Amino acid sequence: MLRLGVDFGLTNTDAVLVEGQRIVAEKTLQTGPASLEALHQVLETLGLKPAQLELIACTGGLSRRLPDDLEGLQLEKVGEALAVGRGGLALAGLSEALVVSAGTGTAMIAARGATAQHFTGSAVGGGTLLGLSRLLLGTADPLEVARLAEKGDPGRVDATLLDVIGGGIGHLPPDATAVNLGRLVREAPPRPEDLAAGLVTLVGQVIAVISLNAARAAGLSQIVLVGHLTDLAPVRAALERVWYFYRVEPRPLIPPKAGLATAYGAVLCSLG
Repeated sequence: MLRLGVDFGLTNTDAVLVEGQRIVAEKTLQTGPASLEALHQVLETLGLKPAQLELIACTGGLSRRLPDDLEGLQLEKVGEALAVGRGGLALAGLSEALVVSAGTGTAMIAARGATAQHFTGSAVGGGTLLGLSRLLLGTADPLEVARLAEKGDPGRVDATLLDVIGGGIGHLPPDATAVNLGRLVREAPPRPEDLAAGLVTLVGQVIAVISLNAARAAGLSQIVLVGHLTDLAPVRAALERVWYFYRVEPRPLIPPKAGLATAYGAVLCSLG
């Protein structure tokens, strides 16, 4: 039988159709908060009827307020931390890791086997990037922000260690960021491309550094990043730059279908 996992986020609603433990269909859409109307929209988008499903596993924003069934079909509510942890580990093929869900905000889950708990997080995430981009670049389209950032140079808006102290410090090279957007204090307004690159760098660095410290504090050697923010190539590049500077081993993983991890994890939780 088929099971449907639905993750209601502040920006996106992710849905995965699972047979056994295999994802057979997927969709990301905007439905608004969790509701029966939103679930009907998901089903319609995937071309499904409730009678075709064994159950729907729901997680994310306000999903706990949903009723227990939809036209007689069981709605199982799954805690978001548990869904993130199970989904991240399964997609990465690991038994334990710090699973970092980089979506509108950022949650960091200490996941070990079938157990998972929220360890820490940050209010800095994709919502921060898009909110600042709307104010400073005139767009909140993530693909447009990514396109601009790929053409820009964050070094034209960020102050580097070379600028601030005249060279590197410890294992950080002279071109490492010392002050995000620090050049904007005194220099002329930047090109939109450079500002986009600086915003992406700021968000990526905050997530990467907190993740690194959280993994150490949790006693977990591996970091797995999931969530739709990782869909953007400039964000991945900003993360990778931190891993390189800090010589992180083993290198953190971004598994395939990372944006669907929470919805997939909800289904896995429903399977026991």
